[in-house]
Amino acid sequence: MRSLGLDVGDRRTGVAISDAQGILATPLTVLGSVDEGVLMEGILTLVEQHKVECIVIGLPRRLSGDLGKQAGKVTAFAEKLSCLAKERSLNQLDIQLWDERLSTKAAERLKREAGGRGSNLRLRARRGSGNHNPAIKAEVDAIAAAFILQGFLDSRRLDNSEEF
Repeated sequence: MRSLGLDVGDRRTGVAISDAQGILATPLTVLGSVDEGVLMEGILTLVEQHKVECIVIGLPRRLSGDLGKQAGKVTAFAEKLSCLAKERSLNQLDIQLWDERLSTKAAERLKREAGGRGSNLRLRARRGSGNHNPAIKAEVDAIAAAFILQGFLDSRRLDNSEEF
């Protein structure tokens, strides 16, 4: 079963896709998030193009596990996306929320260890260090989406292996 992973942000949404067997997640693309309707249409177009059966949306939790303001936005987004999918006759599309704690940090660490320039990207941007390269930020968002999706895929495989 092919799945999409989403790291929904206020400006950009990272998108990852699984292989057809649902084993491995890889970064796919980044979509602009400023216009929610356009974003949802873009996601559903990817669903149709890649014959996706499940969307996994990262749910931002605080380190304590509590849900904050951004989690409320993501939950509302997931509900709207589900309604739009049904309007487009994508009734079998399963939309799941998945704990995304530390996925962006893990993506930044992976990029840094791979020799990329995205290490501590958000922190440096906040400090005003001049690194405002949108392409690097987009890469991190797509990698974060892959981390979210991979966590979901791994948990499903673990659940299925315990049944036997």
